[in-house]
Amino acid sequence: MTGMIKLQAADGHRLDAYRATSEGTLVAGLVVIQEIFGVNGHIRSVVDRFAMQSFDAVAPALFDRVGRGIELGYEAADIEEGSEIRAKIAQDDALKDVAVAVELLQGQGRKVGVTGYCWGASLAWAAATRLDGVEAAVGYYGGQIAEMADEQPRCPVLLHFGETDASIPMSHVETVRAKHPELPVYVYPAGHGFSCDARVSYHPPSATLALERALAFLRQHLRG
Repeated sequence: MTGMIKLQAADGHRLDAYRATSEGTLVAGLVVIQEIFGVNGHIRSVVDRFAMQSFDAVAPALFDRVGRGIELGYEAADIEEGSEIRAKIAQDDALKDVAVAVELLQGQGRKVGVTGYCWGASLAWAAATRLDGVEAAVGYYGGQIAEMADEQPRCPVLLHFGETDASIPMSHVETVRAKHPELPVYVYPAGHGFSCDARVSYHPPSATLALERALAFLRQHLRG
C-alpha cells in the first residue's frame, strides 16, 4: 500500500496523509512528522524508505489546517513561507494530527513510533512526552526541544543534532543532555537539515550514520 489516505483528528479536522507499507514482515508502525515544507516529495521519499525497512509508515499533512496540498522546496522564500504557515498552527492541533496517525497504526495491532525532522522533531519530542500509544521517538534537529526539556518522555527517545546548525546552538543541546542524561543524544559534523538530500546542507556521512542509529533504535524498542 502506497499513496495518500484520509484521516480525521479528534477535533473533527480532516487531513491527508501519505502512507507506505512494506509488503514483507513488518517491524512496527511509524509516524513520520514533516518539516516546515509540507508532505513534499522529500518527506514522501522518507516514508518510502522506512517502508523499505519493513515499517508501516505514515506522514500526516500537518499544513492541511492552513491549506490543502501545500508542498514547498528549500529556497529562502520557501523557508519564509513555511515558517509563516507553521506559526498559524497551534502545537496542540498539530499533535492531534500526529495522534490520529498513531491511532491508525495502532489499529493494525503493532507498536508505533514517531520520527520527525526540524519542526517535526520538536513535535516528535512533544508526542513522546504527551501522547498515548507512542512507544519510541527519534528526532532530527528539533529547534524547540530545549524549550520543552522539562517534560519527561513516556517512551525511549533518541535525538540527532548538527554541531554547525546555525538555528540550534550547542547550548540548547547541552540543556537537553543535562536534563535527560539517560537519553542518547548524538551530534554530527553538519548543519541544519543534514539528513535531507534535497537541501544544500545535506551531509551524506552524517545522514547515513544517523539513519543507522535510528533504525537500530526503532527496531530495538518497537519489535514484538
